[in-house]
Amino acid sequence: MIKLFRNIRKKLLSEGKITNYLKYAIGEIVIEITGDTISRPFRDEILVETKN
Repeated sequence: MIKLFRNIRKKLLSEGKITNYLKYAIGEIVIEITGDTISRPFRDEILVETKN
């Protein structure tokens, strides 16, 4: 999966499509933040259970 995203980034940059690359990068950041926000309650719950 990482290789796929790396290839997309290289292709966009080599073709000089900077605006498309920036859109792609912002979308990737939003996906990461969303995933972290969704997983945080579950991670906190697991930490509380392991402390007891």
